[in-house]
Amino acid sequence: MRIRVAHSPDSDDAFMFYGLASGRVPSSGFDLEHVLSDIETLNRAAFTGTYEITAVSFHAYAHLTDRYILLPHGASMGDRYGPVVVAKRDGPASLNGIRVAIPGELTTAFLTLRLFDPSVEYVVVPFDQIQEKVHAGDVAAGLLIHEGQLTYADEGLRKIVDLGEWWADRTGGLPLPLGGNVIRRDLGAAAISTLSRLLRESIAYGLEHREEAVDYAMQFGRGLDRKRTDRFVGMYVNGLTLDYGDRGRQAVRRLLDDSRAAGLLPKAVEVEFAS
Repeated sequence: MRIRVAHSPDSDDAFMFYGLASGRVPSSGFDLEHVLSDIETLNRAAFTGTYEITAVSFHAYAHLTDRYILLPHGASMGDRYGPVVVAKRDGPASLNGIRVAIPGELTTAFLTLRLFDPSVEYVVVPFDQIQEKVHAGDVAAGLLIHEGQLTYADEGLRKIVDLGEWWADRTGGLPLPLGGNVIRRDLGAAAISTLSRLLRESIAYGLEHREEAVDYAMQFGRGLDRKRTDRFVGMYVNGLTLDYGDRGRQAVRRLLDDSRAAGLLPKAVEVEFAS
């Protein structure tokens, strides 16, 4: 059976899927095709069930529960860190009356930003162009995901708010769930169970063979040196990635419940994990 596994072309996702992509983890008879695309494109593709397994933002997942089920591993969570709203050093210190460049309306970063400030004005910009738009003065601030969270200060930008810190303070220390891996329900229980095991083994392989997995991930780091690549991978591939655990599952439910209560989701979401 051919299975398309779609994920972002980022160092943390590359690290996570290294075991399978390299063949270090056998594919148990499945023909696995890795598809790399930015997260907002993957979010949109999931609405038509394009890929059997895909990374999605939790914001998008809230609209996809009829077609996809969450795998119990593969989450990217920020534990007192996360997407950062930045401005130029002489720019605004708050979001009052300014426009923010965001990486996509279905990203969890944007959902969390709207929890932080429901009236925020925004414009959608490809995630890797946001710093440039802030520097050019096209927008007063930008919402950074991926490696930009580590490099913005080097680029002469400063933080207005770290949404991961804000979320932890709001929830008594819960991590901020940003993205997860989902699998199409129509594959059936047996295939879902086997593929779930394979993806977990791939994450575990990377964590157990960190040096070679970081070497592989560096080609997706968009200019990060090895030290920062390793740091970024550690931020988003860790124990919570290997297994959500009670704390991670509570965080997902809290995010979606709070978003529904704030009127940011059209209906309550029943979070369901594959076994």
